[in-house]
Amino acid sequence: MLEIGCGSGAFTTFVARAVGPTGKVYALDIEPKMLDQLKAKLARPENRDIKNIELINKSAYELPFADASLDAVYMVTVFQEIPDRNRALGEIKRVLKPGGFLGITELFPDPDYPWKSTTIKQVTAQGFLLDGSSGNFWNYTVRFRKAQ
Repeated sequence: MLEIGCGSGAFTTFVARAVGPTGKVYALDIEPKMLDQLKAKLARPENRDIKNIELINKSAYELPFADASLDAVYMVTVFQEIPDRNRALGEIKRVLKPGGFLGITELFPDPDYPWKSTTIKQVTAQGFLLDGSSGNFWNYTVRFRKAQ
């Protein structure tokens, strides 16, 4: 699983625990300082049991993974921060396995908050299939699938 724009790891540790010790979470961020904060978070006593996170300093335009190698990619309040979203979606599509999932979560207080319909339109225009959504006006998650 890949988290794009992991920042200081607000969600990363929860996902790492959810996928379990046999799963792997790649925490990618373009800002080294954010990865340093996540590294410090992982060093805290309450997180020392987490061994399945790999930190990666790259942009969403150059994902360092083989084609069709990941089961899922997710972003939380990050998608609208990416200047060339179509380029990033192309990279995500490249690294996802057929049938793999892309999850995008948006929260209303974010200054770049898009309507759910906007997110759906942007992502499906790049060939992803809408697989479901949850939430409400204040926060939502939209799940997409890469075609088989």
